[in-house]
Order: sequence, then structure tokens, then C-alpha cells
Amino acid sequence: MTPSEAAINLSSPPGSRHHSAGGDLRLLRQVRDTIRKTAPKAEEKISYQIPMFVLHGNLVHFGAFESHIGFYPTPTGLKEFEKELSKYAGAKGSVRFPLNQPMPLALITRIVTFRVRKNLERAASKK
Repeated sequence: MTPSEAAINLSSPPGSRHHSAGGDLRLLRQVRDTIRKTAPKAEEKISYQIPMFVLHGNLVHFGAFESHIGFYPTPTGLKEFEKELSKYAGAKGSVRFPLNQPMPLALITRIVTFRVRKNLERAASKK
């Protein structure tokens, strides 16, 4: 079992920060699968008690919450896609995808692709 699968399977008590209510596990798996397909060389880990993907540094974190899927592509990922993400609530470094709407998997793919490119460029510049 990968770290993301383990985190997805954790049972959190209702009202807790990471409580998963029914259908959002399906959505969380969709997000995870999208990230895995987009960044197949990335390593899955748990950080801040939620799944994350790492490839020459942090790519993205994500997690299920009571009313949304939290997606954390770092501030650079958010800035690059600011216009597309403007319809979602969020904060510096994060965006909230509501559970009552389809997950924007194409947008997540583009963000992860961008983050992979940036991380690979940064790694190459350090050589």
C-alpha cells in the first residue's frame, strides 16, 4: 500500500480536520490517480498528515476535508494558474475544490505538469 492509499484509507472521526464523508474518497482517489498518471516518477509520501508527491522537491499535497478536497501546488503553481483557479476558494499555496462539484482533473493535470517542469528545471540548474 502506498502512503497515499494509506492516508485515503484512514478513518478520521467526524468533524476532524481530515474527516472523509462518503463520496469524497472516490474524488480523492481521482485526484491521486490523476497526479500519478501525470508524474509517474514522483514518489508518494505523507506530510502534514496528508498525501503528497515529491520529485526533486515537493510537487503537490492534497487531502479530503469535510466540504472540499484541499490541493496544495505551492504558491508558484497557484500563481501560474491564477485565472483558472479564481473560481475556487483558497489561500496562499492552496485551493479548495468543493465536494459537490466535479473535480477539475484536466486543470490538476496542467498544474502538476507545470510543477514537474519547474522542479526538473530547478534540479538541473543545481548541477
